[in-house]
Amino acid sequence: MIKLIQSNKKKFFIMLLLIYFIMIITSIALGTANISFKQAFFALIKPLSFVSDGVKAQVSSAHSLIIYRIRLPRIIMASIVGMGLAVVGVAFQGVFKNPMADPYVLGISSGAALGAAIAIVFKIGESIFSFSMVTTFAFIGAMVTAFFVYNIARVGNRIPTVNLLLAGIAVSFLLSSCLSIIMVFNHNKIDKIVFWTLGDFNSANWTQIAVVVPFVFIGVLVIYFFSRDLNLMLTGDEAAKTMGVEVEKVKKIIVTVSSLVVAACVSFSGIIGFVGLLIPHMMRIILGPNHKQLIPFSALGGAMFLLFSDTLARSILPSAELPVGAVTALFGSPYFIILFLKYKKRVM
Repeated sequence: MIKLIQSNKKKFFIMLLLIYFIMIITSIALGTANISFKQAFFALIKPLSFVSDGVKAQVSSAHSLIIYRIRLPRIIMASIVGMGLAVVGVAFQGVFKNPMADPYVLGISSGAALGAAIAIVFKIGESIFSFSMVTTFAFIGAMVTAFFVYNIARVGNRIPTVNLLLAGIAVSFLLSSCLSIIMVFNHNKIDKIVFWTLGDFNSANWTQIAVVVPFVFIGVLVIYFFSRDLNLMLTGDEAAKTMGVEVEKVKKIIVTVSSLVVAACVSFSGIIGFVGLLIPHMMRIILGPNHKQLIPFSALGGAMFLLFSDTLARSILPSAELPVGAVTALFGSPYFIILFLKYKKRVM
């Protein structure tokens, strides 16, 4: 099956796009409001200029309000965040030459969580530029953490990957301990902080999407631009240098761009794990190590996985909504346990 896919990559990508489109229609239809799949499809194509008035009339104004104000922004936000996290996961696994590297390896998630917790606990204002202060402080916390880790790891003009990993782990533990202390002294805010850290798209809107989309799309394009360099860096830094790759420059650009992408995603969605770890692994097993293929396929795979997880999170219980981070972990953890057991059998 894998060999068949590898020989028909374009067809496989088109098939995934078709499945993704079906997932969008399904996600629009599912929910407390009774919307049929037919209405969901018509609502999706309604803005297109060539669609007739008869087709547009199939969707009532009430359903249009639900779809365009609530469900579609949530679907798009989940897709964009999934895309960003998956591509950053691919990039970090290439830069660190470590299959366990994920978007949060630099401690960015801990910084965002601490920033969000400070805003929640101290009730700092209501909003700024139409964004909640929780989101703003989460973004600031994420970027300050990335800057702090980068400067700890830097040795002159070089940033050794081992230093980055160790600095990221150390800072992550430090910030997590600060977060724990805040939660201990603010029992009445624990539920809000915990729910934020588990991630959700309940408050997604078009303004938030307009902010996140440039970060993610530009970030993905920049990372894709360096796909050849990432391929060569897999052979080792010294070998890559002999083939004309400016290794330190590439590292700096990818780490900086990836940090911005993760900060933007996490500040609006909370901490959603396993997307940037699971999807790159799956795509690498199916397609091989070529980043020119891994990056676009992972982008689509991340969008599909997080959309599926979010749809499940809001549909599985009739009277409550699960945090999407809990759903992604529910799928991601067993996958890695199975993968580890298979690897262990091969070694033995």
